[in-house]
Amino acid sequence: MADLTRLEEKLAHLARAVEDLSDTVARQEREIARLEARIGLLIEREAEREAEAGNVVLADQKPPHW
Repeated sequence: MADLTRLEEKLAHLARAVEDLSDTVARQEREIARLEARIGLLIEREAEREAEAGNVVLADQKPPHW
């Protein structure tokens, strides 16, 4: 009977660990989705800024002191 109790306790701990991991994965999934949305907005803003600037990429320009 002691073995059964020990197995039940171990199973309860493992079930709790699985729930905790599931919660963590769900939270990370939401955070990743939020960050992907923000990156998308930043990409759109940069594309608009480049379009307004006449498609001139600053890296392609000579520095002002040349």
